[in-house]
Amino acid sequence: MAELTTKIGNLTCKNPVWTASGTFGYGPEYEDFIDISRLGAIVVKGITGKERQGNPYPRMAETPSGMLNAVGLQNKGIDYFINSIYPEISKYNTHVIVNVNGSTIEEYCEVAEKCDKLEKIEAIELNISCPNVKQGGMIFGTHCPSTIAVTKAVRNVFSKTLIVKLSPNVTNIVEFALAVESCGADSVSLINTLVGMAIDAKTRRPALSTITGGLSGPAIKPVALRMVWQVAKAVKIPVIGMGGIMNSTDAIEFFLAGASAIQVGTANFIHPAVTMEILEGINAYLERNDFKRIDEIIGSLKNYTETDNYV
Repeated sequence: MAELTTKIGNLTCKNPVWTASGTFGYGPEYEDFIDISRLGAIVVKGITGKERQGNPYPRMAETPSGMLNAVGLQNKGIDYFINSIYPEISKYNTHVIVNVNGSTIEEYCEVAEKCDKLEKIEAIELNISCPNVKQGGMIFGTHCPSTIAVTKAVRNVFSKTLIVKLSPNVTNIVEFALAVESCGADSVSLINTLVGMAIDAKTRRPALSTITGGLSGPAIKPVALRMVWQVAKAVKIPVIGMGGIMNSTDAIEFFLAGASAIQVGTANFIHPAVTMEILEGINAYLERNDFKRIDEIIGSLKNYTETDNYV
């Protein structure tokens, strides 16, 4: 076996294969399919300060090479998580990371502060792709001053590893990555879903009740790879890559682009045991190419030279 250990902030993960928030529930939903403790980490579904019912149906739609979702952060709130979910998932022999959401900076801080007191929660992933109700619905992650403000506020109340999940729906993602790094983020994860829509030509209605939603799956992988590559070259903190990872080859591409870990999302819906296949495939790739450690390939993308044979 190759050495797959990777370090993200203060987390030392047994391997770089994580699950993406919103695609893996809280973990128990997948216990019939995989040994969750074999994963490097799990990121639980998004949690807010108070219970949210989510958006009206329909809120998911299949698209060519992907899917749209507009679930709307349906969850029962941080207190329910602490009292009813946390005791059960604390048994996992892997890192459990909470995806933190809010409509105001105060709500983000409330959730983060409560997570800070939970021994098993060693990191949070700050989801800044939420509308800021105090700023007329502007998305925190697409307005750099708002991104800075929420990251600083959460950093002040959360003492453990802080991962900021970046929105791809911006002109220059490097600007946002550098901004959160300067505010004390220990890592960035990218990319979150792209904004898209689908229309049913028969009914002449949008496929989602909200009209637009988040596009994920293989269709967004080229965009995700490009952004991970750009950010990894610009920041000093580790980058966690995601977006259309369906197999171990996809994962390897993200490592070559500069990711220190990856998150598997939409693929979990199609094949619930896919993370185990990806983990085994990464190890096989390293052994086949005589690499001893995963960090030997991180950011090792080669450039073409004049001596390359293009034929």
